[in-house]
Amino acid sequence: MSPTQIQLVAAAIFALALLHTFSTKYFEYLAHTRPTHAGVWHLLAEVEIVFGFWAMILMVVMSFMVGQGEALAYLDSRNFTEPLFVFAIMVVAGSRPVLQAASVAVQAIVRVIPLPRSMAFLFTTLAVVPLLGSFITEPAAMTLAALLMKDTIFARASTPLKYAALGALFVNISIGGTLTPYAAPPVLMVAKAWGFDLSYMLTHVGWKAAVAVLINAVGVTFLFARELRGLEHSSKSPYSGVPLSMVFGHLLFLLAIVLFAHHPAAFIAVLLLFMGVATAYPAYQDRLMLREGLLVAFFLGGLVVLGGMQQWWLQPLLLLMDETQVFFGAVALTAITDNAALTYLGSLVEGLTPEFKYALLTGAVTGGGLTLIANAPNPAGASILKGTFEHGAIAAHGLFAGALGPTLIAILCFRLFPL
Repeated sequence: MSPTQIQLVAAAIFALALLHTFSTKYFEYLAHTRPTHAGVWHLLAEVEIVFGFWAMILMVVMSFMVGQGEALAYLDSRNFTEPLFVFAIMVVAGSRPVLQAASVAVQAIVRVIPLPRSMAFLFTTLAVVPLLGSFITEPAAMTLAALLMKDTIFARASTPLKYAALGALFVNISIGGTLTPYAAPPVLMVAKAWGFDLSYMLTHVGWKAAVAVLINAVGVTFLFARELRGLEHSSKSPYSGVPLSMVFGHLLFLLAIVLFAHHPAAFIAVLLLFMGVATAYPAYQDRLMLREGLLVAFFLGGLVVLGGMQQWWLQPLLLLMDETQVFFGAVALTAITDNAALTYLGSLVEGLTPEFKYALLTGAVTGGGLTLIANAPNPAGASILKGTFEHGAIAAHGLFAGALGPTLIAILCFRLFPL
């Protein structure tokens, strides 16, 4: 496939955006050491700004190269449902009534696990909540897990434990949404085209993912057992005081947004009604996560714009591989592109074997924790947790190192267990 001039320029801008993503901690360092322009450095250090920022640059460049009309036509052709959905689910899932329900459920499980409370809490949050993402969607599971662990684990943990827990969380969220065909974006992209129904996902992919999730949670919990025993953990939920009727109502809002996940007009209407209820009962709310949600949506929207111009090199690259190569190629490519983009490109190709489809899908979800851009919910978790890291930024190499072990476990489970 011969790329056009604008496709080559878009690939170069995409590469600059990737480089910027991996350099945010350096910009945060500049903000502290060069206070004259600290505001600019702080802005460039916001990982959620990166892809939206470079997508806007791409649109300006396109306007000059191919004309404003064609640039706007390209922008209008993009599907921004996923960024909007992640924004809506973050706002609702991050509300105090929903967090109270999630916290009570997690604490109930913690009490029956024969481990010190802090160890049992970390295990439960890394194991149960990601698997819950198969039903309430991955972004909702990521939001709940990150908020539950922010003050109880991340705010008091050592740097190695933070990155190990973050890497395991990102990987487990990515693979933990594969028990059903509708909760994980990379699965959703191919479920209808390839006939991956609930039965297929459970029997071919989901149970292997669940095994990997449990092994990863156990591994991090016992690897840092000594440090975790030193962290005091209260059995009392940090979120309380909300009456059951209000909790039930908020869970209905969450359910409605999940049910209408593919219909932005519907779930945005639900979100607006939710915000009205939240405003009417301020005593039962903390600050809504509007800023964090908008920043994450801006990030994902930029990824949609930039990623749409990369098909010319991604699709031929995938088609050059056999089943084994495509699995490991998808793991690697997911680290620098959104995993849903990879599976979407695969869904456009006719005549793929069942083994190739399985390898592409499982490879895409396996690599979903290696970088912030590998899986759509990752920016949501990073937005919530980054304040607990040094200089308020998550180092790309630290995340990669923390996710490497859990990624290898996922590789073993998907490749060694029978298809």
